[in-house]
Amino acid sequence: MKHTAAILVIPLAVGAALGAMGSHIVAAQQASESRTVLLTKDLVGIEGHEVRMWRTDIGPGIAGAKHYHPGTECVYVLEGALNLEEGGALVHLKAGDAHCIPPRTVLVPRNASSTEPYKSLVVMIAPKGQPLAVPVK
Repeated sequence: MKHTAAILVIPLAVGAALGAMGSHIVAAQQASESRTVLLTKDLVGIEGHEVRMWRTDIGPGIAGAKHYHPGTECVYVLEGALNLEEGGALVHLKAGDAHCIPPRTVLVPRNASSTEPYKSLVVMIAPKGQPLAVPVK
């Protein structure tokens, strides 16, 4: 009887532990910076260029990586607020704001809230074949 109980208890304990670890992993993923590419399309009539569209999500209290984009980037803030270090200047964007950034401008995005997520829709026109973002040290 004790052997049967152990066979039942051990998998339950392992399952509970894995479930707890999984919830921490999901919370950590939500608290980071991510980009979800929605569209990449060649531009007709503008040889060698493409349009890209993506959604950026930045968790509460998170600062994104220092980077630049190879093309003109236009941002529309869907939710939350962002403090954007843009080429040495600070730009504050909130839900409903739109903003364009020239190519190769060094950026550091920071979610302005420690409790609410930041979400934006971004459209970029760039030379074809360039990376979405280029890290800067």
